[in-house]
Amino acid sequence: MPKLDVLALTARTAALLLAPDGVKFRQARPVAWRLTGPGGGVRAEGLADTAVLFLDRLDPGSAYRVATPFGEIGFETPPCTGLMDLGMFGASPHSRDNTDAFARAVAAVPEGGTLRVPPGRFVTRPVFLKPRMTLHLDPGAVIAAPGDRTGWPQLPARDGAGRVTGTWEGLPEASFAAPVTAIDCPGLKITGRGTIDAGGDRGDWWTWPKETRDGARRPRAVQIIHSDDVVLSGITIRNAPSWTLHPYRCRRLTAAALTIANPPDSPNTDGFNPESCDNVTITGVDFSVGDDCIAIKAGKRAPDQVDHLAPTRGVRIAHCRMRRGHGAVVIGSEMSGGISDVTVENCEFHGTDRGLRIKTRRGRGGHVRDIRLHGVEMDDVATPLAVNAFYFCDPDGRDDWVQDRAPAPVDATTPEICGISFERVTARGVSVAAAAILGLPEAPVRGVAMRDFRVSYAPAADPEPPLMALGVAPVSGAGLIEENADVEGAPEDMNETEEAIRC
Repeated sequence: MPKLDVLALTARTAALLLAPDGVKFRQARPVAWRLTGPGGGVRAEGLADTAVLFLDRLDPGSAYRVATPFGEIGFETPPCTGLMDLGMFGASPHSRDNTDAFARAVAAVPEGGTLRVPPGRFVTRPVFLKPRMTLHLDPGAVIAAPGDRTGWPQLPARDGAGRVTGTWEGLPEASFAAPVTAIDCPGLKITGRGTIDAGGDRGDWWTWPKETRDGARRPRAVQIIHSDDVVLSGITIRNAPSWTLHPYRCRRLTAAALTIANPPDSPNTDGFNPESCDNVTITGVDFSVGDDCIAIKAGKRAPDQVDHLAPTRGVRIAHCRMRRGHGAVVIGSEMSGGISDVTVENCEFHGTDRGLRIKTRRGRGGHVRDIRLHGVEMDDVATPLAVNAFYFCDPDGRDDWVQDRAPAPVDATTPEICGISFERVTARGVSVAAAAILGLPEAPVRGVAMRDFRVSYAPAADPEPPLMALGVAPVSGAGLIEENADVEGAPEDMNETEEAIRC
């Protein structure tokens, strides 16, 4: 049945799901909609090209209805306690540095109020937000990070209470603050049709992807830390210095109708990386990045450090479009705190190296459980399903103790992978393998189920290894490759199926 749902509300914007049967990210044909406001008058109308409709220019504390050919839905915008305009505090598109103006503006916003960024390009070093405020970016508004990182603030690995604030690849480490940073900001909302341009293409950020400079790691574009009940809607985030959107230790985070865009050759510019978070909903987001589109993480075990580990649970990804990138939806490799209950449904993957990718290795511990990918269309995805327990990351990733195919003792550092449902998936133009699953001999991958997984293969593709592990042979146009895994079902070759029907 068609779905109508309210995904995200702020005082002046709304993100709504308008999903006829079978729709993924794009509508099969535009859906007509009409917005009526208080008193029943028509406020706006148009055609929705995507499954998620983003509305702005709404009034706070007002009731609205949206009518479509397949039903109506009502909602009420929350109130706003005060609207502050960034220009009131001395900010100007002509200024080379609006950092102080942003700080004054944020400080002036009352609890439950809104800071409006008007049209124009506002250059600023990191902006630190506060609880229960709304940051609203008008159409044409750009928060732009400068290229010069002189005096750029840093987040320590841990704050005065011992909580992790700065991180890098799953471990506490000092890092440069994101151009938009929120720490201890429950109830925060970031919305509008404007853009956060994090400046990765300016300065030197992309020239030292794995290094530390000035005692810190590269910043994210937007980082949200220890903050619950956060809403992100409508905005575009681009040119991330490293990961684009990084929620860390957050609960009940909602993201809807975002655009995340980084150049294809930008290093480690993952799109959306929830780490050690509970209940994350990602709907109608358009990704085009230089690394993984979504990478779900839960910290990395170190020989002398485990107190920072916490699980990620309850991630819902729907009606998104993933383009380019190394993986569409990736789990790991930092998963030592445990990752469970992840659902990916009604999405489109285009030209990513992998579709659903799970990666870990000996020494990580933790688990990956109850992962579901249903109703997904893939085009030109090299390997739609890749599960790898021999991922050769880190300086010791190629050592014998990591890559040895003989069984190793099972202990707290042995990772567990179980419960993967891959159902109603169509993958066209597969060039490497439909599915490649490599488990540990001491801890095989358990409970992989493939149902209605239909594949067509790209002609004359060059062989490549389907997994980043030693001893994995290059292949081209392979079906299911599995070792140390319990797999029910198999990919169906669409060409063979159609030939059998014709016969």
